[in-house]
Amino acid sequence: MNLPSLAGVQWLKTPALASVLDALGEAEGMTRIVGGAVRNALLDVPVRDIDLATKLAPDKVIARCDTAGLKVVPTGIEHGTVTVITQNTPFEVTTLRSDVETFGRHARVEFSDDWEADAARRDFTINALYCDRSGTIFDPVGGFADIETRTVRFIGDAGTRITEDYLRILRFFRFFAYYGHGRPDPDSIRACVRGKDGLAQLSAERVWMELKQLLSAPDPTRALLWMRTTDILRQIIPETVGTDLLPGLMACETDLTLAPDPLLRLLALLPGEPEKIDDLAKRLRLSRRERVRLTAFAEMPELAAALSDSELSRLLYWHGAGTVRDRLIMALAKARGDDDGEAAAKLARHLAQVDAWTPPVFPVAAKDLIALGLEPGPALGEAIKQLTDRWVESDFALSKNGLIAGLNKDS
Repeated sequence: MNLPSLAGVQWLKTPALASVLDALGEAEGMTRIVGGAVRNALLDVPVRDIDLATKLAPDKVIARCDTAGLKVVPTGIEHGTVTVITQNTPFEVTTLRSDVETFGRHARVEFSDDWEADAARRDFTINALYCDRSGTIFDPVGGFADIETRTVRFIGDAGTRITEDYLRILRFFRFFAYYGHGRPDPDSIRACVRGKDGLAQLSAERVWMELKQLLSAPDPTRALLWMRTTDILRQIIPETVGTDLLPGLMACETDLTLAPDPLLRLLALLPGEPEKIDDLAKRLRLSRRERVRLTAFAEMPELAAALSDSELSRLLYWHGAGTVRDRLIMALAKARGDDDGEAAAKLARHLAQVDAWTPPVFPVAAKDLIALGLEPGPALGEAIKQLTDRWVESDFALSKNGLIAGLNKDS
């Protein structure tokens, strides 16, 4: 197969990359760019990180970079990986290697100078492409053919690659979400189904990290639908109610020009039950910020399109704009999925109100009530609560004097 050239790619010409390639003997065939940068350049999608593979052993990589005045951080030196930093740009450099023994995420490796052996230990064919500074592509495992058809395929026997590390099941669906077209590779899907029980061996942090990346794809709908069809989604999210809300949510994101939001997409897969969402947050070890957002969503009732402006303002005050916005977007997703244009138009108007909302300031302070003779303590707190409720029910119209007069009358 005739391979294209990446000679016109701009990032190949950057001074930072050139300095690292010069130090690591790229001109003598010692070092090449590998993986995601090559894949993304061929797919004409943005390249964020540039990784390098080299025949040089880690100690020689460090020595050469020191001589060239490049900073080196031994980020994974026991596995042959260091990070070279120059001009504020990091490059992950890994010595060519082959696996001697694999156990989960880690493996006992031997360093080598064999490009084909290095390619064979990688996960997917589209991730095992190399190129040199001139843009010449090297394709030891036939990854370019899969780039052309946008096929995500394991290198070698799919089942063997999965048993080496069960996280590769989730990585398969993540890469399918970003790069796959059409139906998934059938051998890969069958191997994922056969190995799905192995997902229970993975740490919660690794599962959530991979799932969050999948949910951040431009449109993860097809990947998640295949995960649901194969029962892999329920394996990692037993609380899921399915993917029916996702098409409507994707339509909302397009209409409102929303950036991908993995937590909102996760909520679209879940029941609105605080207990189940709390269980999921604990099991996946979500961050405190993530857990607070999901719990606040679950504790707020669903919103209807017929909501009045006054009711919406009160909800905004009690629950906050972020939670109300999440609920409205989910209601809008349902309306879009149901093809209910009237409800969708009303909900979109409510969202505009949320975006324009400025929290009103409660006009009564504790010192105002203390000046009236209330002692600090439970009675003071109860009085402030009663006044706040009254003020909100007045659509935030009552003044300080009106509120205090009402308190005096009540007392």
